[in-house]
Amino acid sequence: MSAAETGSERETETVDTEAGPARITWLPAKTANSATSAKTANSATSAKTANSATSVRSAGARLVLAVGHGAGGGVGTRDLRALAAALPAHGVTVALVEQPWRVAGKKVAPAPKTLDSGWRGLWPALTAAGLPVVAGGRSAGARVACRTATELGAHAVLALSFPLHPPGKPEKSRKDELLGSGVPTLVVQGGNDPFGRPAEFPPGEYELAEVPYADHGFAVPKKSGLSEDQAMEILTTAVTGWLSALA
Repeated sequence: MSAAETGSERETETVDTEAGPARITWLPAKTANSATSAKTANSATSAKTANSATSVRSAGARLVLAVGHGAGGGVGTRDLRALAAALPAHGVTVALVEQPWRVAGKKVAPAPKTLDSGWRGLWPALTAAGLPVVAGGRSAGARVACRTATELGAHAVLALSFPLHPPGKPEKSRKDELLGSGVPTLVVQGGNDPFGRPAEFPPGEYELAEVPYADHGFAVPKKSGLSEDQAMEILTTAVTGWLSALA
């Protein structure tokens, strides 16, 4: 079961999963008819709200990018905010996914199997519009997307700040999760990410884009000469180009 709350530019949907209620914030693709579609959805009767909201999400969109957060934060991180702002203008509906543990106000993420359960439980809501869904996430969310992509029928995977290994422990590699995604995959990694710098990534059938000097949260030091806006432009340009090239 799910409940949708529709606004002028974004919609929030609560979805029940085995791990508890999850939350999706939808940012529909922008088209010439976006304003009209939004008004139509807002004026719909309560019995038709869910169907109207789904229509707004799919109108003019060619795919959905669903992105989950990491273990240390929510969907307000700089990279997820940048993608949510940039991609709707390119025909991509963005779904920002909050795992049940975050919705419940907990401070510590649960075990990977519980994260996967929450992601599986909300997948039907992500596919309800009938569009291809790219599974994505940052850090722990990227791992979830990789682990479940083939099982759920994801169109592709976007892995932001993939935690290839714990900081200082390269021997504890999580490369099998990345290499086992089974679908076209893009990794966007900070050049100074202690969870895995770009040069540490193994060869495989995935693409990798680097944000120079950036750390795990894509923050860049002042001495780099790169501003946060410039770093986010590198990230969003890489993701936009990759999504455009997907068949």
